[in-house]
Amino acid sequence: MKLKAILQSIRFPFLILTPVCVLLGISIVVFNQHNVDSTIAILIMLGALSAHISVNTLNEYLDFKSGLDLITQKTKFSGGSGALPGNPEAAMAVLTVGVASLVITIIIGIFFIWKYGTAILPIGIIGIVLIATYTQWINKHPILCLIAPGIGFGFLMIAGTQFILEGKYDSLSWLIALVPFFLVNNLLLLNQYPDIDSDTSVGRNHFPIAFGITRSNIVYAVFAGAPILLITTYVLINYLPASSLMALLPMPLAFFALSGAIKYGRNIGHHTQYLGANVAVTLLTPLILALTIM
Repeated sequence: MKLKAILQSIRFPFLILTPVCVLLGISIVVFNQHNVDSTIAILIMLGALSAHISVNTLNEYLDFKSGLDLITQKTKFSGGSGALPGNPEAAMAVLTVGVASLVITIIIGIFFIWKYGTAILPIGIIGIVLIATYTQWINKHPILCLIAPGIGFGFLMIAGTQFILEGKYDSLSWLIALVPFFLVNNLLLLNQYPDIDSDTSVGRNHFPIAFGITRSNIVYAVFAGAPILLITTYVLINYLPASSLMALLPMPLAFFALSGAIKYGRNIGHHTQYLGANVAVTLLTPLILALTIM
């Protein structure tokens, strides 16, 4: 039963976002006509996945210890996995996985610093801080909580991947990272709607709690429009090939999700097709973008 609880807490379906973001970083290296060291690329992927696993499992453990897991109404996309309320004896095992995953991430980061120098250090430090403070501290600061997911999966993963594989930062990686930055922020933003009441009861203060559903919907709309503007602009100024416009094909899913947010608000968790569309656009847009760039 402990093993089952651990596997649930890792939340494997959620991990798909990590290889998509790493692939987007790799695509920039290919676009720049640099060779991709497959061994290093695998190590990057391992470090990124272990960081994501650490976030998931530490969040799962801390939400269980705070009592949040016991009062949250779960959906496929929000409210935690529900692993520990049914298997409380697995709590320490889940915590161990979270800490061990963080240690693996740090070890891989130290290797990259040794191999490529301290220029990668700021990305590593910010990443560790995000992992270690997300549940207990970042969730109590609405603006930081709003943008933290996009910083981690957008800027840190994409620019970090590109730097490690090329040995220097490229401004294109930061510009491309803006696309998943906005999409991933929206992914977490919408998933917070069903948890407003339960999150408030344990002291969280994320954006929907602090500013309400209406303002959150406005932010979602702006963040959904930003990737369309960015990709179109990058193509027009020849930063990206014209084929990258194909990455806009999934974007109507974001506005479908927004329509559900406007219609149902905090009750959107009862209508998971909207949350599913939000997940789909977050994965498909950077994936198609990566493929067209390569």
